[in-house]
Amino acid sequence: MAKEQKAKAKKEQIKGKVEEVVGRATGDARMEAEGRAGQAKGDARQAKEKAKDVFKP
Repeated sequence: MAKEQKAKAKKEQIKGKVEEVVGRATGDARMEAEGRAGQAKGDARQAKEKAKDVFKP
């Protein structure tokens, strides 16, 4: 389960980065902002999973 969540987090980070770059390239500020938000969501999910690993018996 943890591996699935880590993969999902990485996917969100990558998707967010792509959106940010495309938004910046096309001048679409909204898409760029959504990309940054997606990256932040992926970062948060990944941090949560790493924290769970620390407390795993």
